[in-house]
Amino acid sequence: MILMLAVLGLAACGSSRGTPRTGVPGYAGGDISCVPYARTRSGIDLQGDAWEWWDAAARSGRYDRSRRPRTGSVLVFMRTYRNRTGHLSVVTRVVSPREIRVDHANWASGRNRGRIARDQPVIDVSPNNDWSLVRVWYPPVNDFGQSTYPTFGFVHGGTLVAEAR
Repeated sequence: MILMLAVLGLAACGSSRGTPRTGVPGYAGGDISCVPYARTRSGIDLQGDAWEWWDAAARSGRYDRSRRPRTGSVLVFMRTYRNRTGHLSVVTRVVSPREIRVDHANWASGRNRGRIARDQPVIDVSPNNDWSLVRVWYPPVNDFGQSTYPTFGFVHGGTLVAEAR
């Protein structure tokens, strides 16, 4: 048993993937999901899968919700067939009425899955200009991805926390 634990410990230390600096208290490195990252960065203390944050914010009575972005708010993505737990992105700045920049974790695929992406553009492509449908920057093609993602909107009320870099 002790030998097995030692081997597992060495394997973890020998990973070729670097340990990202997240600024998430108690986080020792490796992959991170969007929920603990968004909770720490935004100061919005909600629980559950990403898609559950929209209703959780209303039930808590502590956080406002809207269809308009603000710096420090969290954009809540709905769950879909391809994205079964939804997704959370922290708004770091509002560029225009239809473009924001976000920091988020675990959005990428492949070897970048579980990593943090910073200052990523997100655009509103909804027909009513209400942020109910967005496209997200896709670094491998250096452009917005082709997919669109439905969102609930923005949860407000936290305080954007500076991140260790």
